[in-house]
Amino acid sequence: MKRIQNKIIIGLITLLAFGCSDTKNKASVNTEIDHRIKISKNQFAENGMTFTQMETKTFPVKVKVNGMIHVPPEHKADISSPMGGYIRKAPLIEGDIVKKGTFLVTLENPEFVTLQQNYMESKAQLSYLKAEYERHKIMRDENVISEKSFIKAQSDYNSIKAKYNGLKKQLQLLNISIGALESGKMTSTVNMYSPINGSVTKVNVNKGSYVSPATSILEIVDNTHIHVELSVFEKDILKIKKGQKITFSIPEASKQTYEAQVHLVGTMIEDNRTIKVHGHLLDDTVRFLPGMFVDADIITDAKSSKAILSNAIVEEDGKQIVLVLDEETKTDYYFTKKKIEIDNVSNGYSSLKQHTILKQGDKILNDGAFGLIGI
Repeated sequence: MKRIQNKIIIGLITLLAFGCSDTKNKASVNTEIDHRIKISKNQFAENGMTFTQMETKTFPVKVKVNGMIHVPPEHKADISSPMGGYIRKAPLIEGDIVKKGTFLVTLENPEFVTLQQNYMESKAQLSYLKAEYERHKIMRDENVISEKSFIKAQSDYNSIKAKYNGLKKQLQLLNISIGALESGKMTSTVNMYSPINGSVTKVNVNKGSYVSPATSILEIVDNTHIHVELSVFEKDILKIKKGQKITFSIPEASKQTYEAQVHLVGTMIEDNRTIKVHGHLLDDTVRFLPGMFVDADIITDAKSSKAILSNAIVEEDGKQIVLVLDEETKTDYYFTKKKIEIDNVSNGYSSLKQHTILKQGDKILNDGAFGLIGI
């Protein structure tokens, strides 16, 4: 009887052992399958999913820089007066468009009248002293007067002539009409006009305010000649050459990418160890504003690299992931997550670093990975 009981016990133990072993094997298989992502072929087709594979693509070699939209000095004007005065008219506001010669402001100052009086007096003296000089010259040639008397007359004439020309130039700088003045019309006001085409970007005065010759009254900028001015670090400057392509964006305004071309490379290193690079825009229809901050890439070379479509890459926990086909059945696809690292992105493709674990011929899920990655 005891033998029979022992055989039964041994048999039960054996069955339990096999059962446990089988359970472990099943758990191992389930664990492996749980790490994969399954999707039926019907779902794959209904969601417009596609496969892609690694390809060899040419990628630009870039130098990352930043800078600003800038205007050449020739196309930017700070308006100030050669003499001080009070603002009597200031009709323009920021944003107004002006043409070269457009009226800007009117200044008033009693000293303008004094300047015109001095001019008229010097003009009268000039006529008299010129006649005296010519008379003395004739008498010297006839040995009627001494050389000393002639030199004195010549000196007086040249002195008043210099004063006359100087006063005339000052009046012209103030836009005071010489013709009107010589006809007897004096004025205590002067008008100032725009020296360039452009738009008003700053108005620094109000009606009635006093401005000195050092005061900037208005700023006018011609936006038709703007460019990008980039700061390139010293370590990269030898890679930069005239004619290279620049791609840039205005991060605060738009995600769109624009193009420019290296026109000038600076020859002096700034205090922050950068060199200025001047780029001409290739599209002059976009309304950029001076002072806009830009993120830019200067394309210095090109290289071939293994690449995949950027649409196939999904970010998960700060890592870049792709879904690679692991198994295909009659009804389903099974995908495995694989981590990759990329070097560069261009024209919808991402270049892969050399140590990538992807193999040539791997079928990679292109569209739809983002929706499956969390499963």
